[in-house]
Amino acid sequence: MSRFITITLDTRGVTCRARLLEDEAPRTCAAVWDALPLSAPVFHGKYARNEIYTLLPRFGDDPGKENTTVTPIPGDVCWFTFDGADLGNPAYGYETEREHRAAGEGGIVDLAVFYGRNNLLINGDQGWVPGNVFGEIVEGLPEMARACQDVWMGGARGETLTLARAEG
Repeated sequence: MSRFITITLDTRGVTCRARLLEDEAPRTCAAVWDALPLSAPVFHGKYARNEIYTLLPRFGDDPGKENTTVTPIPGDVCWFTFDGADLGNPAYGYETEREHRAAGEGGIVDLAVFYGRNNLLINGDQGWVPGNVFGEIVEGLPEMARACQDVWMGGARGETLTLARAEG
């Protein structure tokens, strides 16, 4: 039986539902499921195009690479792990000491939602950045995409992204 999570842009009041891809990414799904609920400030992607994401201090066992992609499609939910100074450079634009500290002390987990087409996971400093696809949005993608576009055009300040276990 499939397990589901909700993904919410809290201030905007928009929620979608994603099915965990437990056959394709069992370690990643287990790490996320065991850590839920998770909530932190949201960011909009600079390089990948149609992406929102949140940065969290590392949790659980690092799943390693599984079900990876560098071309996520609309509705993909991905996990990225970054070490040390991968994202600690001030040029990335993270404003809080928390994000800089997390990047420098034990690394961070980046949980991302892709809401549109033509994404390409390449970073000028890092090169290709494959992500583990561990979920697919099955309900509410059009509404979430509109809200994500508003994060891009209206700004992310004050917005949080929350992932939680879905009922039923």
